[in-house]
Amino acid sequence: MSKTIKTSTIREFRDNFSESDKHPVLMNSVVKNGIQECGYTRETEVKNQFEFSISLNVGKVTNQKKSGRCWMFAALNIMRLEVMKKLNLENMELSQAYPLFWDKLEKSNFFLENILETMDEEVDGRVVSFLLLDPLADGGQWDMFANLIRKYGVVPKEAMPESKSSSDTVQMDKLLTTKLRGYACELRKAHGSGESMEELRRRKEGMLNTLYRMLCISLGEPPQKFTYETRDKDDKFIRISDMEPREFYEKYVGLELDQYVSIINAPTADKPYHRTFTVQYLGNVREGERVLYLNLPSEELKRLAVEQLKQGESVWFGSDVDKFSSRETGIMAMNAYDYEGLFSTDFPMDKAERLDFGESLMTHAMVLTGVNIDEQGNPNRWRVENSWGEDRGRNGFFVMSDDWFDQYTYQIVIHKKFLSGEQLKMLKAEPIVLKPWDPIGSLAK
Repeated sequence: MSKTIKTSTIREFRDNFSESDKHPVLMNSVVKNGIQECGYTRETEVKNQFEFSISLNVGKVTNQKKSGRCWMFAALNIMRLEVMKKLNLENMELSQAYPLFWDKLEKSNFFLENILETMDEEVDGRVVSFLLLDPLADGGQWDMFANLIRKYGVVPKEAMPESKSSSDTVQMDKLLTTKLRGYACELRKAHGSGESMEELRRRKEGMLNTLYRMLCISLGEPPQKFTYETRDKDDKFIRISDMEPREFYEKYVGLELDQYVSIINAPTADKPYHRTFTVQYLGNVREGERVLYLNLPSEELKRLAVEQLKQGESVWFGSDVDKFSSRETGIMAMNAYDYEGLFSTDFPMDKAERLDFGESLMTHAMVLTGVNIDEQGNPNRWRVENSWGEDRGRNGFFVMSDDWFDQYTYQIVIHKKFLSGEQLKMLKAEPIVLKPWDPIGSLAK
């Protein structure tokens, strides 16, 4: 066979395309309407109804707008339920701009410390190149968010509202990233000139001061204390005065963050089930808890999620949201689009192969707020609270088929009380350390 595409070969392709009468019809339809519109199946709406045998009341859907803060929104959507219960509120939001501020500052410090630790690595080597690629990404993981809450607490949205830069982070991120790469260059040059680590860290402190100033100007300065005023379901006025963010968390949220663990499903050969994993250079808060995962079969993830939902607790989860997913209807299902029929070809990679070959990874975090249990006692669809506003799906809620869960859900966060004794023992084992670029270390955005 030839190494190049010959004219005669293209003639064969043309003849092959013309052999079927349906090809021109499909071409005209897709050219006019697009792939997703033409591939969408009627069947998916019939089989994935928005009714669930277990469904939690969780308040109004939130909107992350043009930012990669889904991991924060999902976690805060779980935490706000505790505030709503304790104060008898119909709805409320915790500030998403507040943890964004501290995450950017902590990630800056985390990045600069990683640069200091890799001074002897080549700048064009894979490790340093990876660190420089996206040092201040919006995205994150559950354990990273937990570290922020332990250190900084939470505040109601009224105490630190959204800003232009929190709702649309692109320009702020660009400028902060430019500063960080410049600082990395400066630190490596200073190291090459013989400066000690103590001197380099003094430089770093000045750098962080500049970044703090930029964040204050972009997002507003975070409150040290605040007053929260609202009315409950019975129209009773509530005033909480002179409250510190960590105090507010402890008193009105109170979730024991140390009791929650990330369970993943990564069926690749290099990640055996029933083992714990962590990822090199992944994190945000220096000296915080490391990101930790326990790898289990998908059926076990679903069993644990159902148990937590039955107890009235929603579930943070991470998935590859855009695969076989309709943002308009809010349906995530393997039968949502008939791409195979549309293009007369198959897409045979399994979940492990998609991870290994870069076809899929966790891209987005949301919250499981319900599940439908069939007559045999098995889940067949899941109720999902998204953070894309109320004009997507059904008032902002999505429905996820059970087979989609198997194929594209990678992570759930579960309270340890739902784990078996054997699984709790697994968590105590020394984790396998994965490379920084491993797909399991991807950040939900």
